[in-house]
Amino acid sequence: MLILANVRERWSGFLGAFVAVLIGVALITTTLVIYDSARAKVQPRYTGTAALALPEQAVDADGSPEDRMPWSKDEAAPLLAGLDKVPGVTDVVVDRSFYAQAIRGGKPVTDEGALESGHGWGSARLAPYRLVSGRAPSGENEVVVDRALGAAVGSDLTVNVTEGRKQFTVVGTVDGSGYYFSDEFAAHQQPGVHVIALVADKRAATGSIVTAAQKVLGDKGSVVSGDGRAELQPQYIEHRRFLGVQLISAMALLGLFTTAFVVASMLVLATGMRRREIGLLRTIGAAPQQIRRMILGEAAVVGLLGSIVGCVAGVAATPLLRNILDGLDVAPPDMEITVAAWPLLTASVVGVGVSVIGAWTAGRKAARVAPIEALLDSRSVDKGMGRGHGIVGLAVLGMGALLAIGTATSSADNRITMAILATMTLIVAAALLAPVFIGPVGRLLTAPFQRGGSAGPVLIRAELVAEPRRAASLVAPVIAAVGFAVLLSGVVETMRVAYPAGEALKVSGQTIVTPAGTPGNTDEVVAANPVGKAALPTRAFVTKNAKNPRNSAVATVLDVLGTRDDRWNKPGEAVLGERTAKALGLGEGQNVPVRFADGTTVPLRVGAVLPDDPARGDFVVARDLVRAHDPAALTDDIFVPADAEATDSVPGTALHDAAEYALADYNTDAKLTDSLAGMLIVIAVGYSVIAVVNSMAMAAHGRRRDFGVMKSAGGTVRQLLFTSAGETALVIAVGAALGVLVTLPPLAGMAAGLSEATSSDVGLHLSTGTLATAIIGTLLAAVLAGIAVTAMTLRRRA
Repeated sequence: MLILANVRERWSGFLGAFVAVLIGVALITTTLVIYDSARAKVQPRYTGTAALALPEQAVDADGSPEDRMPWSKDEAAPLLAGLDKVPGVTDVVVDRSFYAQAIRGGKPVTDEGALESGHGWGSARLAPYRLVSGRAPSGENEVVVDRALGAAVGSDLTVNVTEGRKQFTVVGTVDGSGYYFSDEFAAHQQPGVHVIALVADKRAATGSIVTAAQKVLGDKGSVVSGDGRAELQPQYIEHRRFLGVQLISAMALLGLFTTAFVVASMLVLATGMRRREIGLLRTIGAAPQQIRRMILGEAAVVGLLGSIVGCVAGVAATPLLRNILDGLDVAPPDMEITVAAWPLLTASVVGVGVSVIGAWTAGRKAARVAPIEALLDSRSVDKGMGRGHGIVGLAVLGMGALLAIGTATSSADNRITMAILATMTLIVAAALLAPVFIGPVGRLLTAPFQRGGSAGPVLIRAELVAEPRRAASLVAPVIAAVGFAVLLSGVVETMRVAYPAGEALKVSGQTIVTPAGTPGNTDEVVAANPVGKAALPTRAFVTKNAKNPRNSAVATVLDVLGTRDDRWNKPGEAVLGERTAKALGLGEGQNVPVRFADGTTVPLRVGAVLPDDPARGDFVVARDLVRAHDPAALTDDIFVPADAEATDSVPGTALHDAAEYALADYNTDAKLTDSLAGMLIVIAVGYSVIAVVNSMAMAAHGRRRDFGVMKSAGGTVRQLLFTSAGETALVIAVGAALGVLVTLPPLAGMAAGLSEATSSDVGLHLSTGTLATAIIGTLLAAVLAGIAVTAMTLRRRA
């Protein structure tokens, strides 16, 4: 009851923490609801199936489950025969998916899922898609298309497939997406068996079918049904979902850190201003444990109330975030928002937990308040930073320095994450060590104004020197706001300069043939550009060398590149990068069995183990070998040297010089990167502005007795407001300076790493506009809050 009474009586002191928890929980709720709603759903074209039989699953280099290893034609034959005899199964269909895209008016028809739009006619029965007009395809040059394409039955249609443009006769239309060819043609495009679909009688029990089908497969695969069929997703949807999850994860992580940081700083400030009250409680017999429980209980109540309101606000804001993700093309198509219980419970637990953890330091300090402090002013016990406080601050500073150094040496995929972690750590270190800087900086900045005879600078200096802890609590959210604004905008600006310059240097003098409206280059494009690098990627499976006891016998999936470079285009041989060779336990001259996309295993000799080179690839084989075993594979960008002529005569291609290619490649993800940085900056700065406003208001309210004394001594309202604004501006200046300083080491480390990765000179680039906006916005909000509360306090005393 005492805790509830304290919260009700001192609601203004807890308002800032309440708002911070509310916003943090709302953000976490929104991101979790979006994450839950974006979970993979069963493709519409599989809705008519009872179950799907899938091959064994391989693992990636880190041991995580990845691609499934397709069955070969011979391996699938007995499985098909056995599954066809399962009671209740009316149809067994080999489902094949491959590249198919219509060409009209000399341009490819826009289709995000073109890479997997081609199917055999049997796959139309899996939805099932109804034949609206015409008949099923039977010949090699016949196709059934979606009626939305507008192609009339009997008309000719140019369809781009892996070989290139081919003429087909439209023999029918269906009420579903895709291009449906004869099953023989589909088997030629994708010989390997990736999926066997089971269509059942409506009265059959799915569980019985799954059990019987699994017995047929044995250890050669697994059977999925119900929501398990959602494992099969088009690549473009998976890519969208991956990018969306990355974005909302970054938002949730930053929101969690900022919430914890802001709530902790505000509760420490609020508790410090109650030392006389706590001292009085100690005088009347309250034990330190009771004081600690009271502080933690108050934080729990504030966290719970903020979490309840935050969950409601988060659910209401979910459509807004979904619209933002849709605008960035990182949300699965037709995503529907569903609100489950677990996102709300998780967000609430986080809200209460962050509040209690944030109040732990405040509770420990409050428990050490002596009864005699009931007779003292807070400034009498604000002795700056203690020894333990300083040791922790220096330890965190050292950790941040190590992370900043690690930013320079980390991989490209981890460089930004390392920079953010380093900045977070250095922000905490700066906040812990801030009391050391407050006094000296206050003396330095107010010294030029002391000779003017005005009392304002003297009072400002005295306040900062006498109460460094209180000033440090005000500085902490400013450090976070400016630090994150500088870091995120600096990352974007540095990458904007580094990546295009580095990529342009790597391909200098070459003409690059890229897909334009298609997911890759066909064999027709490669034939039109016979000179230059034309890597043909595929996914293949290798069993690690059993002689290495650390490696298991589970197949590992690899990105294999087929090359036409004479140095490595040798039949029966493979060239490996050093890292891949070590992971597989292979050395030069050894033989390795490689299982390709058609289910065929081919023994290859390791012709050479070379230093890692992303331009070459980690596992390189002859191009003809990849084409023979993966007829559906599309070629990457083609790099034509300066002494050869490139052409874009084939529809769906474009030519770029080195600079254009580098810029276009960067701009592919630049929109998403800029949007993510912008949203994170808004979150960080917005949070911190709320904390600054609340902290300044609390500080001004807590000094109402001081204002009364100064006014009684002859101070005018204008002078007191000037003093409040001056002190606030000085605190913001210190926080902004520390915020900039903590971001420079991580940004310098990232620039050094980019210099090495791109083989070009990369300097440190800061967004002065973002920096100025963050500082000015925080300064205005803090000064206005301090002046408003000071003026209100003076009017009440009058």
